[in-house]
Amino acid sequence: MNKDLQQRFTARVRAPGRQPLPEALPAQRVAVYERLIRNNIEGFVRGTFPVLHKVLPAARWGQLIDAFVAEHRCQSPYFRDIGEQFIDWLQEGYQASADDPPWLLELAHYEWVELALDISDQQIPPGGQGAASADCLLAWSPLAWPLLYQWPVQELGPEYQPTQPPAQPSCLLVWRDGQDRVRFMQLTPFAWRLADLLSREPLSLRAALAQLNVTADDDFIAGALAMLNDWIAADVLRSADPAS
Repeated sequence: MNKDLQQRFTARVRAPGRQPLPEALPAQRVAVYERLIRNNIEGFVRGTFPVLHKVLPAARWGQLIDAFVAEHRCQSPYFRDIGEQFIDWLQEGYQASADDPPWLLELAHYEWVELALDISDQQIPPGGQGAASADCLLAWSPLAWPLLYQWPVQELGPEYQPTQPPAQPSCLLVWRDGQDRVRFMQLTPFAWRLADLLSREPLSLRAALAQLNVTADDDFIAGALAMLNDWIAADVLRSADPAS
């Protein structure tokens, strides 16, 4: 197969409804490739985004898959990366329909996070699992992601599809623990701000509160330490030596 024919064959397989069938190729054989490519990609995307698949009408889901296959140039040859490529396409090349839910992009991102953490090569940082103090450095796990969404993505599904966002955003923590389980937690706005700051640099609780401009008495610090110790036990972070 020469280069020109190969390019026309590839274009046809990616977009049967948009590209003509190369005359030199048998229609039935090409149709086999078309179905194989489309079905494999659709199956993997459906498995990565099960809630999105359930809430969208079947016709609209099919349109999204067809457009993704036709339009997006994947940067990875691995099937495990298709979910991330689908997110990239939704954020950069996706053309919204008037009937698409306003939370489609956020729901897709939330569902992708679970796969991304599950297959990540990152490791929980070394450090102690003992109780934290207000002045010990805290090393955040790269497998713990503080997430902020306009919509309550953790509640969306066939039975709950809001049309207006709530007054408060959804503050979430998603992480992979030492047993390689991906876990989810809803956070208060303060807990999310603290988690977001600690995920950016190692800090002690006292230094973090100063950066957040939080004036804390002993009771507040005790409550914050209790939360941090829960995170340590859950493999979200590790304690280090006291900050000097």
